[in-house]
Amino acid sequence: MRLEGGQLLRVAGANGAGKTSLLRLMCGLLAPSEGEVLWRGQPLAAQREAWGRELVYLGHAAALKDDLSPLDNLQTACTLGGQDVARADALQALADAGLRGFERSTARRLSQGQRRRCGLARLVLARSAPLWVLDEPFNALDSAATAWLEGLVRGQLRRGGAVVLTSHQGVALDDAVHQVLTL
Repeated sequence: MRLEGGQLLRVAGANGAGKTSLLRLMCGLLAPSEGEVLWRGQPLAAQREAWGRELVYLGHAAALKDDLSPLDNLQTACTLGGQDVARADALQALADAGLRGFERSTARRLSQGQRRRCGLARLVLARSAPLWVLDEPFNALDSAATAWLEGLVRGQLRRGGAVVLTSHQGVALDDAVHQVLTL
């Protein structure tokens, strides 16, 4: 399979079919038992550090530290991903995600939807990353947050970035150039 810039790959399948495992393979978090995963024509293992800077992977869990604020969680995630982010930009990303007024609360006080939006705020700051890999990004989102995320995905595709995602929800991305891989 080949994914070009500007394309969306939806990975579909029943629970336990291997969707998350496939995404983890794509990100280099699991080693394939057969074949290989290439980025820009080269094996991932040969370019581990560069690959990490070109990828944003958001798993199905929010991956937040409960004792940190959304602002601290977002800045930490960006730093770990090799991205230097100004505090003002992080605050704006959280506001864009619908978290204005919650930036300095502890993450443990957030609802599931707010926790999800906190993690997804990283996408606002990762517009230059050529690949987004998103595992069930629409889970726990209300209709406004779903529309916001759909807009982020469309923007990434228009900029020539690629998006790989899994989703059990019907999302309004049917106008995007996409492929569907069913496991």
